[in-house]
Amino acid sequence: MKRIAVLTSGGDAPGMNAAIRSVVRTGHKKGWEVFGISEGYKGLINANFVFLGPRDVGGIIQKGGTFLGSARCEEFRTEEGRLRGLKALNENGIDGLVVIGGNGSQTGSYLIHKLGFPVVGVASTIDNDLVGTDVTIGVDTALNIALEAIDRLKVTGTSHQRGFLVEVMGRNCGYLALMAAIAGGAETVAIPEVETNPEEIANTLRQAYERGKSHAIVVVAEGAKYNATKLANYFENHQESTGFALRVTILGHVQRGGTPSAADRILASRLGAGAMDCFEREEYGVLVGWVGGKIKTTSLEDVVGKTKKIDLKLFELARILD
Repeated sequence: MKRIAVLTSGGDAPGMNAAIRSVVRTGHKKGWEVFGISEGYKGLINANFVFLGPRDVGGIIQKGGTFLGSARCEEFRTEEGRLRGLKALNENGIDGLVVIGGNGSQTGSYLIHKLGFPVVGVASTIDNDLVGTDVTIGVDTALNIALEAIDRLKVTGTSHQRGFLVEVMGRNCGYLALMAAIAGGAETVAIPEVETNPEEIANTLRQAYERGKSHAIVVVAEGAKYNATKLANYFENHQESTGFALRVTILGHVQRGGTPSAADRILASRLGAGAMDCFEREEYGVLVGWVGGKIKTTSLEDVVGKTKKIDLKLFELARILD
């Protein structure tokens, strides 16, 4: 009988619990034992293992975050820390490890794999910057939360003839901002992948005002050269006229804490099951992702240290539609 452990690491993402549930129940169906590790790699080093049966993961699919918890672990960045983690796995008779998380988490997966331990990663981050998958767990929910905020801001903006600089998460990837701008009908968008020109943004807003628009929305990625606060300061310091009275709204961690959407629950369930299938066929050191409408595995060696590029044709589409 195989004994598989599962942990969640890095920033929480809506749908992580659905992935854990899928790992546990799929493993049980295969006749295996599954153990949860609390607090990510920190819990691994401290051997925080708990047996998880099918009923132990009941009622979590609709909950955001991760019921196993997540934590930063500087010790795991050291060889000594990783060897402690490996020792904990071996001493507890664990045959394989599932790591649900994003770039940093999968770097950890790869380092454990290099120590000779069977590891499979599951793509989960709201940033959607992970190589080896078209979409990651949590993206759909985070995008819908951003879209709801934009729709609400349009209402108050219209009432007061205001413009809003709406900052969304995504680290150094502009995917969330770009998609939110297209879906939300924003006037313009600022992302890290394209040089931000504050004067051009001001001009776009001014033209919208002169056309008689009663509100304006600029979606800004947190990793852009000019985030929302810097843009607002630039306009003020350079006395750039936008026509609108501007307000800054930073969504921040609100995007990570939402109840997972149907799309994220289904994606997480499929990726979790896909990870367990990897152990069944003894395919290790891979990331399980969603590519071209199918479950696909990519070597962790080809994933770590890289950032997935966005399709800049979508940026041009956003400009056309503004």
